[in-house]
Amino acid sequence: QVQLAESGGGLVMAGGSLRLACAASGTTFRRLTMGWFRHTPGKEREFVAAIRLNYGSTHYADSVKGRFTISKDTAKSTVYLQMNGLRPDDTAVYYCAADATMILSSIRTASQYDYWGQGTQVTVSS
Repeated sequence: QVQLAESGGGLVMAGGSLRLACAASGTTFRRLTMGWFRHTPGKEREFVAAIRLNYGSTHYADSVKGRFTISKDTAKSTVYLQMNGLRPDDTAVYYCAADATMILSSIRTASQYDYWGQGTQVTVSS
């Protein structure tokens, strides 16, 4: 059973930065694909970014490309989402997700991830 613990959300002014962290436990870290999704009321859970830990490949939603960076610290079994140039429409609850058998074509699909963190609120004020 994979456990995910998120941290790092908060309130920031537009143009500011935040870094989210997701620590994984309960499995071999490098086997995982880990993703970040976000959710706002009335909308579907939205893909933000993902990293395939065994390959090191990264994937981004068009809306965050060039502003957000997903990275890993294998020694800490932790994935980070560095968010720069934040905008009010980035306001959401951000969730970390993980899966051990993800295929590339499904990496942006929330329902394909088996494990989820508790979520952390990110609020960007204008």
